[in-house]
Amino acid sequence: MKVLLIEDEPAVRAGSAQALELAGLEVEAFASAAPALARITPGFAGVVVSDVRLPGMSGLELMAAAKAIDPQLPVVLVTGHGDISMAVGAMRSGAYDFITKPYSSEQLAEVVQRAVETRSLMLEVAALRHRIAHGEGIEATLLGDSAPMRELRRLILDLADQPADVLIYGETGTGKEMVARCLHQFSRRGQRNLVAINCGAVPETIFESEVFGHEAGSFTGAARRQVGKIEHADGGTLFLDEIESLPMALQVKLLRVLQERCFERLGSNTPVPVDLRVIAASKADLKAWSEQQKFRGDLYYRLNLIVLNLPPLRERREDIPLLFQHFLLGAAARYNRPAPEVPRALTQSLMAHAWPGNVRELRNMAERFVLGLCGGVEGPLAAPAVTSAPVPLAEQVACFERAVIEQELRQAGGSVSAVSAALAVPKQTLYYKMQKYGLTAEGYKA
Repeated sequence: MKVLLIEDEPAVRAGSAQALELAGLEVEAFASAAPALARITPGFAGVVVSDVRLPGMSGLELMAAAKAIDPQLPVVLVTGHGDISMAVGAMRSGAYDFITKPYSSEQLAEVVQRAVETRSLMLEVAALRHRIAHGEGIEATLLGDSAPMRELRRLILDLADQPADVLIYGETGTGKEMVARCLHQFSRRGQRNLVAINCGAVPETIFESEVFGHEAGSFTGAARRQVGKIEHADGGTLFLDEIESLPMALQVKLLRVLQERCFERLGSNTPVPVDLRVIAASKADLKAWSEQQKFRGDLYYRLNLIVLNLPPLRERREDIPLLFQHFLLGAAARYNRPAPEVPRALTQSLMAHAWPGNVRELRNMAERFVLGLCGGVEGPLAAPAVTSAPVPLAEQVACFERAVIEQELRQAGGSVSAVSAALAVPKQTLYYKMQKYGLTAEGYKA
């Protein structure tokens, strides 16, 4: 929580700021109202303490402007003895409290501390209501009832309104952009723009013009000023997909935007401030890349504040039937075809597949199934002939067990000892099951 302190007398301002800091509060002091007002945004995590009599905009005018931005923002007014009647009127107009000069450090700290506690409770209640209101929405967007997906949804709702930048890790097809959209949609920035940049798809020669914008005449063909993607995201969210593919020379320029929240258009020396949240996504380990000099270390540490790791589909197999049915219904509506029934044999095959392409691959499989393109397709849709005959539970369990062992063998490079430890089964039992399912360690050795 921050305290915006506005006092035009330097000695009083310094003494009041010191008293509040000694009380454990973070203070930003101003000599006039206008620069303080510029710091206030809807949901501002803090309170305002202002003298009534100020040069230019008065404390009462500041309160009115601040309340127009956030009606619940606590404003504490500081008055002289002759202004008490005015202060009482201000209380009726929405001021949190008032203090008369001269005041003691203890009195100031006590009133402001109460205002901070009130503000903290207000924001906590607002966040809770926000989560309740949007809980159903995010469950409809990020499908799955597995433990990893429930935890992911909880984290997104917890982090949505935080101002900190976010780094999303995930394999291809795990839904990194969808998670970024949820972080934006369920935040207070959701009414503004979400601007996505695929860092690997924009040619380096035009990257600066596309991202930072340019002034008229800055290069041949630049007939007029162009607003870049960063400026278009002002007030909203900037999503940097595949950030690991951004050339090193451009990483430096991006780092400045992240650090200073300002940029310069191509052909201009004038800094343009922006208010945005940055969400970056990568399928590569940026820490390892920075150690290998393939990614700037300072940019990695600037991004590595809040990290979300997306689970691959093979680690949440219980979600596969629900996801497949969801994609199947969507494809049927899109292609104006009846939704086919999913036979048990196909569900069994879907559950056993490794899904290297993750959710994207599953969606493509569902579309092929709706279009009747199962024949000759590798993977789950090349399963044995579809039949409506019931598949015994034992067979379904065996299929899933084989898939889990196969996955661990692949990750462990064929090391039976490592798989035995990871699955918490004796080696003798593991060897028996591998023999049962026709699996050999040699086939997975690097």
